[in-house]
Amino acid sequence: MRSDNMEANDQDLVVNVKRIYERPSKKDGFRILVDRLWPRGVKKSEARVDLWLREIAPSAELRKWFNHDPERWTEFVSDYNFQLNKKRQIAEQLIALIKEHKNVSLLYAAQNEQFNNAIALKGFLDKFMKADPQ
Repeated sequence: MRSDNMEANDQDLVVNVKRIYERPSKKDGFRILVDRLWPRGVKKSEARVDLWLREIAPSAELRKWFNHDPERWTEFVSDYNFQLNKKRQIAEQLIALIKEHKNVSLLYAAQNEQFNNAIALKGFLDKFMKADPQ
């Protein structure tokens, strides 16, 4: 599990990035699934997902093109950030949830723990929060 802190004003906000296949923990806080598709083999009743925000996920085309290929990571992040900027209202909704709950886990299903949409989304949120720390 990867965990990083984001700060806004004097509040400490924690955004974790966690694979949905890992056991839920009290440390996870508010759990948000950020994949477009529901993960295989995961029962909704056992996933402890507080919110499935599929609209924040990369487009199906971008996801399929990327295919978790590390050589495509830089271009994937750039294209995904472009898509996120077009979905500014959804990104702002996610930031509001982070500020409300103060401890949030972005859940993803990919096997690759370094190159996935949740890591890219967290990078986007870090930049967005620094640029607009309201």
